[in-house]
Amino acid sequence: MTAPSQTSATPRDGSPSRRGRWPLLGQRRPLMAYFCGIVALDLAAIAYLLSVTTFHISDVAAFAALTGCGAVCIEATRRLGMPAGVSRDLLSAWWLPVVLLLPPLYALLAPIPLQILLQVRVRATVAYRRVFSAAAIGVAACAASVAFHAWIPVPAELSSGRALPIMAAVACAAMFTILNTALIAVAVRTADPDTRWREFVWNRESALLDTVELCLGVTVAIACGLNLALLLLALPPVVLLQRSLLHAQLQAAARTDPKTGLLNAAAWQREADTEIVRARRTGETLALLIVDIDHFKRVNDTYGHLVGDQVLIGVAATLRNQLRDYDVVGRFGGEEFVILLPRADVTEARRVAERLRSRVGRMAVPADHAMVTVTISAGVAVMNMHGHDLIELLAAADLALYRAKELGRDRICLPARPTAPPPRSGDEITG
Repeated sequence: MTAPSQTSATPRDGSPSRRGRWPLLGQRRPLMAYFCGIVALDLAAIAYLLSVTTFHISDVAAFAALTGCGAVCIEATRRLGMPAGVSRDLLSAWWLPVVLLLPPLYALLAPIPLQILLQVRVRATVAYRRVFSAAAIGVAACAASVAFHAWIPVPAELSSGRALPIMAAVACAAMFTILNTALIAVAVRTADPDTRWREFVWNRESALLDTVELCLGVTVAIACGLNLALLLLALPPVVLLQRSLLHAQLQAAARTDPKTGLLNAAAWQREADTEIVRARRTGETLALLIVDIDHFKRVNDTYGHLVGDQVLIGVAATLRNQLRDYDVVGRFGGEEFVILLPRADVTEARRVAERLRSRVGRMAVPADHAMVTVTISAGVAVMNMHGHDLIELLAAADLALYRAKELGRDRICLPARPTAPPPRSGDEITG
């Protein structure tokens, strides 16, 4: 699932704080309330359905078989690892048959063993994220299961080949996907109100993947309804698709900085070179910004490196949220970030840089007993004005950044021309 990172830190004396021992307590109060609400709803639904559900050996066997297939998928792809941050899998291929074929109680229970297995065998993360994932999936799956069973009272009709049960299955599978995405999106938005909805709702790639999962889940459900042994034929292709998906995600993760989620320096340089070649061909201009967090070492020395990491993450998120989709932003190393602005002239570049400076200045990261704020300085260089290739633009922006720091930090500067008079208000934007 998508979840906010921890924002608490261990005190300088080395004794763990309460928020260090219980990471959920270090999150925003609205997130804590939302988390507790979803988990309470999930537990209440489990308790109620346990009291009204009649257990049958065939249902328990089907549940065990589908859960076992999910476990095999996890184990078969475990050695590939899992990318940090947002990751996708095809476990819905096994959850959806539970939703469609078995009583709603099983839909609530299905995510629990697989989330435990992911935590123990693949990637250990803070426990509340796994708990929330299981609860969000369970609530969405239960709602879809209730809707399907109300529409199709005899789930075995799904394997009859009739159009109505299949259409109902597709609709309820889509309902599951929409509800699950919505529950997680609200959690992400609650954790970071500055995050844009489009970052974690659907884009073309995620919508395509959700469609594939839906088709797989319904197909496996039909096969499972015909004969439980057909799961042996469904398992190998799902495992292969899962491995291919994880491999693609890991390749994408190799291009990003693991701490901030931005492009790493090598990937940024490749994309920046491509943009510069395009700008030369089309005759358009572009601008380059180097952004540096002021007195970042002081943050690490005062509050510790964990809070320093949260400052880096917060600044990166602020930069990304204030830029266009086609702007190229990356972490250059340490506390420096680099941004390429296609089709931006000097006026637009200065305006964007000032907006970034202002937004970062209003950002606050919670520490144990304080809210940490930082400022940034930035150097701006424009193609054909301060350089003609990436190396020249980087050198010019770096000189401008050095100048901004000399003038007192928390400001935006352009490179000083060799014949230009001393800095004036037209050459810099002060904080």
